[in-house]
Amino acid sequence: MRALAAVLSIAPMLMPATASAADSYRWLHVTIDTPWAIFLFLLPMVLIPVVLMAILYWRFTFRPVDENKGRGRPKSESEGVE
Repeated sequence: MRALAAVLSIAPMLMPATASAADSYRWLHVTIDTPWAIFLFLLPMVLIPVVLMAILYWRFTFRPVDENKGRGRPKSESEGVE
């Protein structure tokens, strides 16, 4: 088993490395629009959680504690709960 692991770890070093594999610009066409495309792709990943937090905060802010069905602050003995 160790011999197989040794052969599998050494085999990639014996294979010739091709120089064309490092030339990534051949397949990826980078223009001035590329940063904008990345920005517009990542923008919803930032804004969706912020908008969701604002909606949930606004929804649960104006509800009384009793309407939250136990999700609010528990009443203590000093507040008149027997």
